[in-house]
Amino acid sequence: MKKKKVPSMVKDQQLVKKRREQMIKAAVTLFKEKGFHRTTTREVAKESGFSIGTLYEYIGSKEDILYLVCDAIYDEVSEKLKKRLTHDAEGIESLKSAIAALFKVIDDLQDEVLVMYQESKSLPKEALAYVLQKEMDMTEMIEQVIQECASQGHLQLTDQEIKLAAHNILVQSHMWTFRRWAIQKNYTLDEYIQLQTKLILEGLLKKPM
Repeated sequence: MKKKKVPSMVKDQQLVKKRREQMIKAAVTLFKEKGFHRTTTREVAKESGFSIGTLYEYIGSKEDILYLVCDAIYDEVSEKLKKRLTHDAEGIESLKSAIAALFKVIDDLQDEVLVMYQESKSLPKEALAYVLQKEMDMTEMIEQVIQECASQGHLQLTDQEIKLAAHNILVQSHMWTFRRWAIQKNYTLDEYIQLQTKLILEGLLKKPM
């Protein structure tokens, strides 16, 4: 899936990167408070610290801002997850470690992840397809860990079950964010990780029906 090219009248790529990072940070703040549709480009420009005219030197439309936000969030989640995933553990311990790593990354970026989930549906079709592919790439990182456990004989799972398990784990990590209004009242992050890991592994380790 090809990355969307966001138009810019500015040729200095370092400056483009800097200004867009300011826009992304401002947009996350505003989208979280007001949502994408109720936030104006003028408000994003003001929150970013420059004029509306300057903002349009670095993007072509309001949807470009949302695309940049979603793209940046997925990149940051993926990079943080790669850094946290350790290859020191083996077998089931490697899966436990991967689950904990993913949950902690989502906790670090919960505002960003919440905005992405709430607002990515407003992306144009092609841009949405690209963003969703990045989520699939992240799911495959977890899938590989489960596959290794299965290959070593620690789990008795079909390929279909492995894929679904990876999706389940990703959704459980995201639940810490999109249901935080309820979940975080009752559990600390460590408690949530411990209980979810227990439930996930009990489901994966039980004998086939």
